[in-house]
Amino acid sequence: MIMSSKAASGNGDAKSAGKVGAIMVIGGGIGGMQASLDLANAGFKVYLVDKSSSIGGRMAQLDKTFPTNDCSMCTISPKLIEVDKHLNIDLVTYAEVEAIEGDVGNFTVRVRCKAKSVDYSRCTGCGLCQEKCPTKVDSEFEAAIGKRKAIYVPYPQAVPNKPVIDREHCLKFTKGKCGVCAKKCPTGAINYDDTDKVVEFNVGAIILAPGYDTVDARLKPEYGFGRYKNVITSLQYERLLSASGPTQGHIKRPSDGAVPHRIAWIQCVGSRDALCGNEYCSSVCCMYATKEAIMTAEHEKEAKCTIFFNDIRAFGKGFERYYIGAEKESGVRYIRGIVSTVREMQKTKNLLLKYVSDDGEIKEEEFDMVVLSVGLTPSKGTKELAKVAAIELDSHGYAATSTFQPNESSRPGVFVCGAFLAPMDIPETVMTASSAAAASAELVSSERGALAAHKEYPAEREIAEEEPRVGVFVCRCGTNIGRIVDVPKVVEYAKMLPHVKFATESLFTCSTDSTRGIADAIKEHNLNRVVVAACTPATHEPLFQETLREAGLNKFLFEMANIRNQCSWVHEDAALATAKSIDLVRMAVYRALQLEPIRQLESPVTQKALVIGGGLSGMTAALSLARQGFESYLVEKGDKLGGYLNRLHYTLEGDDVPKQVRELVDEVKKEQLIKVFANAEVTEFGGHIGNFHAAIKSNGKTEKIDIGAVIVATGAQEYQPTEYLYSKSPNVLTQLELEERIAKDPATLKNAKTIVMIQCVGSRDEEHVYCSRVCCGQAVKNALKLKELNPAMKIYVLHRDIRTYAAKELAYKKAREKGVLFLRYDTEHKPEVVQTNGKLSVRAQDVSIGAMLDIKPDMVVLSTGIVPHATNPELSSLLKVSLDRDGFYLEAHLKLRPLDFSSDGIFLCGLAHSPKYIEESIAQARGAASRAADVLSKQSLTVGGIVSVVEAEKCVACLTCVRVCPYGVPEFKEEEGVAYIEPAACHGCGICAAVCPNKAIQVRHYKDKQIIAKCEALYETAKT
Repeated sequence: MIMSSKAASGNGDAKSAGKVGAIMVIGGGIGGMQASLDLANAGFKVYLVDKSSSIGGRMAQLDKTFPTNDCSMCTISPKLIEVDKHLNIDLVTYAEVEAIEGDVGNFTVRVRCKAKSVDYSRCTGCGLCQEKCPTKVDSEFEAAIGKRKAIYVPYPQAVPNKPVIDREHCLKFTKGKCGVCAKKCPTGAINYDDTDKVVEFNVGAIILAPGYDTVDARLKPEYGFGRYKNVITSLQYERLLSASGPTQGHIKRPSDGAVPHRIAWIQCVGSRDALCGNEYCSSVCCMYATKEAIMTAEHEKEAKCTIFFNDIRAFGKGFERYYIGAEKESGVRYIRGIVSTVREMQKTKNLLLKYVSDDGEIKEEEFDMVVLSVGLTPSKGTKELAKVAAIELDSHGYAATSTFQPNESSRPGVFVCGAFLAPMDIPETVMTASSAAAASAELVSSERGALAAHKEYPAEREIAEEEPRVGVFVCRCGTNIGRIVDVPKVVEYAKMLPHVKFATESLFTCSTDSTRGIADAIKEHNLNRVVVAACTPATHEPLFQETLREAGLNKFLFEMANIRNQCSWVHEDAALATAKSIDLVRMAVYRALQLEPIRQLESPVTQKALVIGGGLSGMTAALSLARQGFESYLVEKGDKLGGYLNRLHYTLEGDDVPKQVRELVDEVKKEQLIKVFANAEVTEFGGHIGNFHAAIKSNGKTEKIDIGAVIVATGAQEYQPTEYLYSKSPNVLTQLELEERIAKDPATLKNAKTIVMIQCVGSRDEEHVYCSRVCCGQAVKNALKLKELNPAMKIYVLHRDIRTYAAKELAYKKAREKGVLFLRYDTEHKPEVVQTNGKLSVRAQDVSIGAMLDIKPDMVVLSTGIVPHATNPELSSLLKVSLDRDGFYLEAHLKLRPLDFSSDGIFLCGLAHSPKYIEESIAQARGAASRAADVLSKQSLTVGGIVSVVEAEKCVACLTCVRVCPYGVPEFKEEEGVAYIEPAACHGCGICAAVCPNKAIQVRHYKDKQIIAKCEALYETAKT
């Protein structure tokens, strides 16, 4: 293996004593990348090891992500490049861990780096070797529905973007023939004599993030996968949908290339199935099938999509609305029923599905294509990795952890995250990755910065005396743009625009080789302005601005034209989309001509944090920060710590919750770096990332504090029901009230003969269009406890869907085996609870059998939902952060930034974010601490840039800006008699500039002349 110079020099001494300021992350998917970035940004050296030749993991294979339908590759690309370019992250790809020795704080990890047969120090990634290679094999990245060469890069945007030789299929290695890649390589990078190399790394902690594999669909032979060409897996279908996939995003049947119009998805293939060995729920299948059906409806207007399911498990944030929208807006048909067989029709190759419908009738239906929603399973090699790491696994092969230490493996110093914990979605993977990063940083916090390098940029070129020289780079984005927009025509047009000295196109402008090409073009053509016509600046502008800095240009000499979201994604007419793209490029160039360099400022960081909320999440976050060496102020509105957790007594897994609460509270109170304010609230707040100020009112006294970061952990509340005779009958309780009685007064329940539990009370209705996530598990937990008290007790659970995801499915199964009856109702036939002469009666229709039941229970238990905390509107206004439409706090990005607010330096966790279980709150809280540590670990931050500036000679001191600023930044300087805007505090929203009656305020980078130039360009007659 050819190690990069920075990797080789950063190993450290394997024999050194004490703790080591480096962490190894094993697995380069989204979880591994997030953990690596958190740690590297916080001052630690990171070695990121992956068995593949590139990083990106499963997310790189996906077409879109739910529930936002964002392009998965477009979302992940900036992170790929950030990891690749980070000075403190060494990529060790095409490698496997062979041994882990040592103890907490000082491990020696032996890694076998497999022979790539390509010298990366010589390879330029030109792709000529792949083009000329004669051997084609099934591509793992394309899930075997596309081909790759024997020398290959897994996908176009891969990092590293350099090939390896597959020796099992290369003719040079199998037959001693060929050698064409070596003959064609212009730099002599091919090395057939390359050998495996074993390298030892000295690290203080280890994070295991090996990801997941999908279940082999052949385990369900009745569905015909591998025998019928038009039966494919969900991962294969993702590649069909993808613009960079084998069909360039066109949905085609494998058998004949025809466009399928009738497509069926079969759920739970390899999940919730004892015969397959996977009794757990894979958590994501219902939603990815829904997403694929929605995207199919968008791709093919005539498509009819049908999903066969058991329970729809839309339990995540925004999932319920997405599911409802699929049915109502995209026309997706959901059929509750188990498909028994799939048969191929000999002449048409269509597929005949036999299933039992919800009413018990056996039916058959014909489809053009069938997609199997395959479950998730621990990735190949996980057992061997666990053996090497000496950690325990659970019965299904996932890492064995506990509720209150969700990232900690059985071996101290070795942490786990992502789908190695359990099947989970991307946001949970990101949260657990940041949590694992925090846990690692806690162990080696004393060595922060000891091995870290610092990036140095070339001197910034002075362009004041230069005439504008613009470079235009147009992206095809696979076929996201290229299938609609005539990209070559846009490039040729751009070449004719004034001051454009260079214009070109690329397949993916955000890929590593393309950004390197931009930097090279800047130098070669002496460019001093850059325009990229591609996707949205919301995700990619920072990436391209960084490229400018690396090439010696001020990053604000950059402009983007969004020809994906605004052209190819919204217009089907290629000519009109191309014409609009030309307009946008012209407008971008004219604005670029008016751009000016902007100098940013260094602002000192106050290395303390404010944690708002003293429940489980708040205490966990504060303790994590303290273990990392940072002080925090913990503000609790009530008179004691613990929050929602004080009402719980046991978990589904059997944990003693009160004991855990006592230990946690004691630890917080003993921690010298945490100052607790009880009966307190934040009354004032202002400032900016790294330098906030706040006032805390506690027991009648007010204390003003300065902090560098804020974590919002204010929790949530139980829905207070008005339905089902709650508060009118003493025998109608909520699940929390029942849990209290089971824990403290079980004798009063032993003689109960019949109990009815009603699900979705205050969830999944018109007022609360979301699932509260924990209610099904809570009902199962309490039902099992009741069965322990009295095995003969009849327990009915009236539900719409049972959403016991991941390993919680096993508890659901256990409850059924114990005799708990789960009866399904729908919204048109909700249960009715009446009371006659003090006796309860529940009328409910079991839609599965169509029968109306009249149950005479001793008690009715309501599974009440979780609703946002009443303080959310007031606190969000004070902090200037957003709430979502349900009233929970709104994260910066649903998938990749679930711990961050859009306002820099403020983070969120726990129930304040959305309903979740204990272990999920802990992971998110520790993850939020990791994100905050990225800020607090720095002495100073670069601030300013796009901010408002007052022209003093024009200001008439009307104070309009002071009144309208939503962040309270402008202030009146009495000595000068003018308004002043602090650059470090300004958010650059531009409201003050818009309302200033004398035009005395300009927003840097969005000055009037820059906006006007762009507007005038819109109406200029296009050159042809």
